[in-house]
Amino acid sequence: MRPTGKAAPHSRQRGRAQEKTLTSTAMAQGSEGRKAQPDHLGHVIFITAAAAMGGFLFGYDSSVINGAVEGIRGKYDIGSAALAQVIAIALIGCAVGAAVAGKLADRIGRIRVMQISATLFTISAVGSAVPFSLYDLAFWRVLGGMAIGMASVIGPAYIAEVSPPAYRGRLGAFQQAAIVVGIAVSQLVNWGILNAADGNQRGKVLGIEAWQLMLGVMVVPAVLYGLLSFAIPESPRFLISIGKTDKAKEILAEVEGHAIDVDKRVAEIEHAMHSEEKSTFKDLIGGKGGLLPIVWVGIGLSVFQQFVGINVAFYYSSTLWQSVGVNPESSFFYSFTTSIINIVGTVIAMILVDRIGRKPLALVGSVGMALSLALEAWAFASKTADGTLPTTQGTVALVAAHAFVLFFALSWGVVVWVFLGEMFPNRIRAAALGVAASAQWVANWAITASFPSLADWNLSGAYVIYAVFAVLSIPFVLKFVKETKGKALEEMG
Repeated sequence: MRPTGKAAPHSRQRGRAQEKTLTSTAMAQGSEGRKAQPDHLGHVIFITAAAAMGGFLFGYDSSVINGAVEGIRGKYDIGSAALAQVIAIALIGCAVGAAVAGKLADRIGRIRVMQISATLFTISAVGSAVPFSLYDLAFWRVLGGMAIGMASVIGPAYIAEVSPPAYRGRLGAFQQAAIVVGIAVSQLVNWGILNAADGNQRGKVLGIEAWQLMLGVMVVPAVLYGLLSFAIPESPRFLISIGKTDKAKEILAEVEGHAIDVDKRVAEIEHAMHSEEKSTFKDLIGGKGGLLPIVWVGIGLSVFQQFVGINVAFYYSSTLWQSVGVNPESSFFYSFTTSIINIVGTVIAMILVDRIGRKPLALVGSVGMALSLALEAWAFASKTADGTLPTTQGTVALVAAHAFVLFFALSWGVVVWVFLGEMFPNRIRAAALGVAASAQWVANWAITASFPSLADWNLSGAYVIYAVFAVLSIPFVLKFVKETKGKALEEMG
């Protein structure tokens, strides 16, 4: 709890000394737990992988719509502006789901929230596969977005709380890995369904149109996620918070090894919970810009991450390639290959982020994205009257699109989340991270909702805009972003 009044200097010094003593004691108590290895690491990996299925669904649901865009346009005979709203409206649900997930998890538990998320995913998949109209399709998209938002919050939190300390970093990477794999699998499935429909998004497969089946297939991983949630234990931290200490001890022994002193581990967790400060939006107020400068930096990172147009690659790439004369089967295949590049870039980032630092990686990514986007803009400027690209420009556009995704994935795709988790002072971290994440959802919505209309206006011009934001991100990082590599969270001030 933060003090409400002013304390005398000697009182504050005594309080700090007591806090340091308590922290040192808790660290000593937990040292045995940190050194201990789990008796059954394979079981711990299974638990982590099961929780990361939420990340897989996050990635899958976020990008599966890529294959359905033209089918939806044709089915309901709508223009680019209305189409963009149907695609982007899921992001409204994402914001709602992310906002409620944390408090809901503290009330009913992490596992129950996973099960609610899986249920929403399942209902959304079924509803999206057999919509009666454009309006209920939009509703199912919002429902799926809520599930995405919940999964984006609960997965990393649960994994951090059940992972043995010695393995937490590597196990925590499961969530991001699951997201990029989900994106890749969705594109592969879409490609397979399109080929089964002879290249026609509105062709019939299993009695429904291809684009409907693409959206409906998500019911399979959604049900699997729900079933797996019944096979994994509740978070020890949540169990301790509701007084089920004995059950928490059983699970701690199960995931951290029976050699640990579970009483000491429980004491460490209880101390950490009691020491946490509940930051609010009011704590972020200050400075000339209304918010604290560090909060604006976090918002800036979130906005730049989206304004380079990365989600155009995941939401509209099939439509984009078809708009420049690529046949549907090839356009879907290129969407799949870019998602594979996304996985490769993410792995590179995970390897390098603790070696060369966050800031250098972000700058390399910005330069690479700016050049790639500029090449795409140049290539798309050569679009002919019949809607195709000359051979040279078509090749350049294809290579540049893959390079853009690679540079994003190995830098801003991972680095921004690392920065947001580390850069804020302890006393405002939770609230500041919430504001920055909200800014990211809003920026994502803005790009997603505007691209179809921008592409109709001038496809090359749209990519010029994205390239400009990539260029502007370079001085922003150089001037305002501080390196956090190797610094303790307590050093962030």
